[in-house]
Amino acid sequence: METLSFIRRTFCAMIMGGAKKVTTATKDKSAGTKDTKKGKKDKGEGGPKKAEITVMVNEQQAMKILQSSKVITVHDMARQLGVKVSAANKFLKNSVQNGSVKVVGGFSGHFLYQSNSS
Repeated sequence: METLSFIRRTFCAMIMGGAKKVTTATKDKSAGTKDTKKGKKDKGEGGPKKAEITVMVNEQQAMKILQSSKVITVHDMARQLGVKVSAANKFLKNSVQNGSVKVVGGFSGHFLYQSNSS
Protein backbone atom coordinates (compact mmCIF):
# COMPACT_ATOMS: atom_id res chain seq x y z
CA MET A 1 0.00 0.00 0.00
CA GLU A 2 2.81 2.34 0.87
CA THR A 3 4.58 1.72 -2.46
CA LEU A 4 1.36 2.61 -4.27
CA SER A 5 1.18 6.00 -2.54
CA PHE A 6 4.88 6.63 -3.34
CA ILE A 7 4.28 5.86 -7.01
CA ARG A 8 1.18 8.02 -7.03
CA ARG A 9 3.08 10.97 -5.48
CA THR A 10 5.96 10.60 -7.92
CA PHE A 11 3.64 10.33 -10.91
CA CYS A 12 1.57 13.34 -9.82
CA ALA A 13 4.72 15.41 -9.26
CA MET A 14 5.92 14.60 -12.77
CA ILE A 15 2.60 15.44 -14.40
CA MET A 16 1.68 18.40 -12.21
CA GLY A 17 5.21 19.86 -12.27
CA GLY A 18 5.80 20.12 -8.55
CA ALA A 19 8.16 22.62 -6.96
CA LYS A 20 11.87 21.90 -6.87
CA LYS A 21 13.64 21.64 -3.58
CA VAL A 22 16.11 24.43 -2.93
CA THR A 23 19.58 23.20 -2.04
CA THR A 24 21.59 24.68 0.81
CA ALA A 25 24.18 26.03 -1.63
CA THR A 26 21.46 27.93 -3.49
CA LYS A 27 20.12 29.28 -0.21
CA ASP A 28 23.57 30.56 0.74
CA LYS A 29 24.05 32.25 -2.63
CA SER A 30 20.69 34.00 -2.56
CA ALA A 31 21.21 35.15 1.04
CA GLY A 32 24.54 36.76 0.09
CA THR A 33 23.23 38.65 -2.92
CA LYS A 34 20.30 40.22 -1.09
CA ASP A 35 22.58 42.16 1.21
CA THR A 36 24.87 43.72 -1.39
CA LYS A 37 24.12 44.39 -5.02
CA LYS A 38 27.27 44.62 -7.08
CA GLY A 39 27.43 46.84 -10.12
CA LYS A 40 24.05 48.50 -9.60
CA LYS A 41 23.79 52.14 -8.64
CA ASP A 42 20.90 53.88 -7.01
CA LYS A 43 19.24 56.44 -9.22
CA GLY A 44 19.49 59.02 -6.49
CA GLU A 45 23.27 58.86 -6.23
CA GLY A 46 25.20 61.86 -7.33
CA GLY A 47 27.90 61.84 -9.90
CA PRO A 48 29.25 63.93 -12.69
CA LYS A 49 26.38 65.81 -14.23
CA LYS A 50 26.13 66.04 -17.98
CA ALA A 51 26.97 69.43 -19.38
CA GLU A 52 24.55 70.96 -21.80
CA ILE A 53 26.03 71.00 -25.26
CA THR A 54 25.13 73.90 -27.49
CA VAL A 55 26.02 73.91 -31.15
CA MET A 56 25.98 77.20 -32.96
CA VAL A 57 25.56 77.40 -36.72
CA ASN A 58 27.60 80.07 -38.42
CA GLU A 59 24.84 81.90 -40.29
CA GLN A 60 27.11 83.49 -42.89
CA GLN A 61 28.66 80.15 -43.78
CA ALA A 62 25.25 78.46 -43.87
CA MET A 63 23.75 81.10 -46.17
CA LYS A 64 26.82 80.83 -48.43
CA ILE A 65 26.21 77.05 -48.70
CA LEU A 66 22.49 77.60 -49.36
CA GLN A 67 23.12 80.15 -52.12
CA SER A 68 25.79 78.01 -53.81
CA SER A 69 23.52 74.96 -54.12
CA LYS A 70 20.23 74.55 -55.97
CA VAL A 71 18.47 72.75 -53.14
CA ILE A 72 19.73 71.30 -49.87
CA THR A 73 18.52 68.85 -47.26
CA VAL A 74 19.04 69.00 -43.52
CA HIS A 75 21.60 66.20 -43.67
CA ASP A 76 23.58 67.93 -46.44
CA MET A 77 23.62 71.15 -44.44
CA ALA A 78 24.77 69.36 -41.28
CA ARG A 79 27.53 67.52 -43.12
CA GLN A 80 28.85 70.64 -44.84
CA LEU A 81 28.77 72.75 -41.68
CA GLY A 82 30.12 69.99 -39.44
CA VAL A 83 27.28 70.25 -36.91
CA LYS A 84 24.58 67.92 -35.63
CA VAL A 85 21.50 67.31 -37.77
CA SER A 86 19.30 68.79 -35.05
CA ALA A 87 21.26 72.07 -35.13
CA ALA A 88 21.03 72.29 -38.92
CA ASN A 89 17.32 71.47 -38.79
CA LYS A 90 16.71 74.20 -36.22
CA PHE A 91 18.62 76.72 -38.34
CA LEU A 92 16.69 75.84 -41.50
CA LYS A 93 13.30 75.97 -39.73
CA ASN A 94 14.15 79.38 -38.25
CA SER A 95 15.29 80.57 -41.68
CA VAL A 96 11.98 79.44 -43.20
CA GLN A 97 10.09 81.44 -40.56
CA ASN A 98 12.30 84.49 -41.21
CA GLY A 99 11.68 84.19 -44.94
CA SER A 100 15.28 83.83 -46.07
CA VAL A 101 14.76 80.17 -47.05
CA LYS A 102 11.79 78.41 -48.62
CA VAL A 103 10.67 74.78 -48.70
CA VAL A 104 10.53 73.57 -52.31
CA GLY A 105 9.72 69.90 -51.90
CA GLY A 106 10.00 66.79 -49.83
CA PHE A 107 7.66 64.82 -47.63
CA SER A 108 7.35 63.20 -44.24
CA GLY A 109 9.87 65.48 -42.54
CA HIS A 110 12.52 65.15 -45.29
CA PHE A 111 12.21 68.52 -46.94
CA LEU A 112 14.24 70.25 -49.64
CA TYR A 113 15.23 73.83 -48.92
CA GLN A 114 16.20 76.62 -51.28
CA SER A 115 17.47 80.14 -50.69
CA ASN A 116 14.98 82.89 -51.56
CA SER A 117 17.63 85.04 -53.23
CA SER A 118 18.33 82.47 -55.98
